[in-house]
Amino acid sequence: MSETKHTTAMEDKDNTSGVTGTARIVTSTLGNTVGGLANTVGGVVGAASRGLGETVTGATGGLGKPLGDGVSNIGTGVEGGVASVAQGVKDAGEWKTNPKRVD
Repeated sequence: MSETKHTTAMEDKDNTSGVTGTARIVTSTLGNTVGGLANTVGGVVGAASRGLGETVTGATGGLGKPLGDGVSNIGTGVEGGVASVAQGVKDAGEWKTNPKRVD
């Protein structure tokens, strides 16, 4: 008589057949698409903010430089934050478990 081995979800995480395989394909495609779009939006926001900041600085000279720098820095921060979220979405789509978690 043979024993039947029961696997848990964690033990079966590398399974790429059946429903699990299909789910991985769908979530990977969706995650990469959403992550890519988020990176695009973040990049556009960051570039536009830096351009606006440079315009403010150029138009006002040294007097407006702190404001121009602030606008640029906000855009860069938004871009970085969106990039981080986008990477998390991509990681989730690839079924990675807390790859960058800091305790």
